[in-house]
Amino acid sequence: MWGGANHIRQKVQTGLVTAWGLRLGTFLFLRILKDGHDRRFNSVRDSPGTFFVYWTVQALWVFMTLLPTLMLNSERRDVPLGTRDYVGWALWAFGFATEAIADQQKWIFKSDPNNAGRFIQSGLWAYSRHPNYFGEILQWSGLWLSASSVMAGPQHLSLASPVFVWFLLRYVSGIPILEKQALKKWGSDPVFQNYIRNTPLLWPFPKL
Repeated sequence: MWGGANHIRQKVQTGLVTAWGLRLGTFLFLRILKDGHDRRFNSVRDSPGTFFVYWTVQALWVFMTLLPTLMLNSERRDVPLGTRDYVGWALWAFGFATEAIADQQKWIFKSDPNNAGRFIQSGLWAYSRHPNYFGEILQWSGLWLSASSVMAGPQHLSLASPVFVWFLLRYVSGIPILEKQALKKWGSDPVFQNYIRNTPLLWPFPKL
């Protein structure tokens, strides 16, 4: 597969990446149809230079996230499935479910006219202010873990893939932008102030 062999690990890995792409692509497409535009680029759409930087970063993101899978699917060597594969795939499944549920919960919340001008703080959003990004990070971490089963030497440096996803979402294009928008919109709201004070930014944990 992709110049390598055609082992079960490669088939599963490719299938999981495809499932991720289909779900996220469909969700974003439906959201754009509903909103009439991609609001992620509202502040940069009229600035060609900044817009180019955004698309370049996205291209780099795609390459980095796929790097472990590209390495795996180019590898002819195979080893029996083991703990890293099963743990990695379980991690991916948990992350996939988390992201999908979080996206759906927010979609339903925003579709309710009674919630106009309000922010979501229920469901998974009660445990993390960005549970969808938490799920995204888990997915790519799980795929790297499985792919690492056949890695050797410098190939293990592809650990940079999930680290890059975390860094990009946490410090560059994801959370910082959304947090800034939220503070601008609800920063003076005592309910929102209480929410950000008591709800983790990214890594969730049950409320005690």
